[in-house]
Amino acid sequence: MTTPTRQEQQKRTSRKTGVSQPRGSSGASTSVRKKKAPARFATELVGRAGELKLTYTKLDYRTVISHSYFTTPWKLLPPIYLDDTGSAYTLLVNPSGGLVGGDHLSIDMTVEQGAHVLISAPSANRVYRTEGPVSDQHVTIAVEPGAILEWFPEHTIPFAGSRFRQSLRATVAPGATLFLWDALASGRIARGERWAFTDLENEILIATANGNSLLERYALDPATDLGVVGLAEEWDYVASFYVVNDAMPPEVWTGLESNIAALLDTKPGAVLGGVSTAPVPGLAVKLLARTAPDLLAMMDALWAAAREAVLKLPPVSLRKY
Repeated sequence: MTTPTRQEQQKRTSRKTGVSQPRGSSGASTSVRKKKAPARFATELVGRAGELKLTYTKLDYRTVISHSYFTTPWKLLPPIYLDDTGSAYTLLVNPSGGLVGGDHLSIDMTVEQGAHVLISAPSANRVYRTEGPVSDQHVTIAVEPGAILEWFPEHTIPFAGSRFRQSLRATVAPGATLFLWDALASGRIARGERWAFTDLENEILIATANGNSLLERYALDPATDLGVVGLAEEWDYVASFYVVNDAMPPEVWTGLESNIAALLDTKPGAVLGGVSTAPVPGLAVKLLARTAPDLLAMMDALWAAAREAVLKLPPVSLRKY
């Protein structure tokens, strides 16, 4: 038997392992691969562009989601039916836990004729500190004739150093009903971050079929003389509540206005607020609160009063998962 040479053994080994042997002096020099440096991204490109599109349709006695589309970080859960009204209770779920600088989130929602939708969220909307880019959230809502939308998400908590810009635009058709709640915390109060965000802009625009519109807009920058928090600085929560419907007789609004004014007076020192006739058919409520329990208790009371007066329905008991 012929004993293989060392060179032949190396060739056999290389064929088995797939490792190439270096060339001798007769060939080109051995090539050395350099490790690539980690990729660098411009800060303005950091963030997510998340879309949530929902269309609600009344099918038989229930409201269902007839069309949906979403991209990360939004996640859509199927509606929950809490009572025999057939209203679709839907949670706005962002599993990422909040918004960071550079995030651009949008919600585009249509509530078709006769449908009834109730929107909430499982937790507060957190906006984290940023090195520069703004966190954006834009909401567009269409409530078609005879439809009902009850919009009650949790409040927004802007962390120290955060920058947040939100716009919410709703179009309310003839005979449609809109309950819209929007609330803001001064920050992470337990960590002493009251009014410590870098800047915040918020805009709510409600337009109705008669051509009238309601606009709430503010820009806050606690570090400057322009956009200061003002009288709200000693409070920890700010909220707005709008009730809109063009088919209600005047006496309904008169009675509801009196009821809401009485409710706002039930927590002196803990809640401060006022109610007035809105530029659109309905009422506008503005309030300040000391604590989250005070804010949520007043929200529930105002919501229950509006449901009874406008929808002739009892209070709803939310389940959040």
